[in-house]
Amino acid sequence: MFKHFAPLVPLALTLVLAACASHAPQTPATTAVAKAKTAEHAALLDDTEAKAEADAVIDFAGDKSYELPQLADSILSHGLSLVGTRYRYGGSTVKSGFDCSGFIGYLFKEELGMQLPRSTREMININAPLVEREELEPGDLLFFSTNGRGRVSHAGIYLGDDQFIHSSSSRSGGVRVDSLEDRYWNRTFIEAKRALAMAPTDQLARHP
Repeated sequence: MFKHFAPLVPLALTLVLAACASHAPQTPATTAVAKAKTAEHAALLDDTEAKAEADAVIDFAGDKSYELPQLADSILSHGLSLVGTRYRYGGSTVKSGFDCSGFIGYLFKEELGMQLPRSTREMININAPLVEREELEPGDLLFFSTNGRGRVSHAGIYLGDDQFIHSSSSRSGGVRVDSLEDRYWNRTFIEAKRALAMAPTDQLARHP
């Protein structure tokens, strides 16, 4: 999920090769001057590369809009293992089946020890950062208004690539994966929240 430094290596090599190719062969009379200019150029190039690497480190550190990816992996892996579990209104266990908020609450409690509100109406009001649609990250909670009244009535967990997992309904097979690009879900989407921002910091040690 994070940027890697590997792309900097070919970039640095490209800069070096381009710099070498731009110098024509020198005559003996200008060799001393050329050497001095080459040394100066090399020093400038070293400074440029050092600055580029430093900027990359800053970008890497500043790009952690999503701070706990391993926690999301844990939640989503568990969630995907439950695809096909039956839907049951008021259900919050594998044995009984899940409704949408029961499914989310079960995963967060089992994997992180987090106690989320039981209903979607309460869950949407948790003190967690709001997330713009284009900035969604795996593990974010998605809220929908499926009753046509503009009020939250359904929730799921974002998987990535516009996919999300949720306990949908008895008719659609319970726990399943759907796409936010689907006309129905795109139309009924309300907002998203990053509940993982509320996770206890000691969870990082448990999920290296």
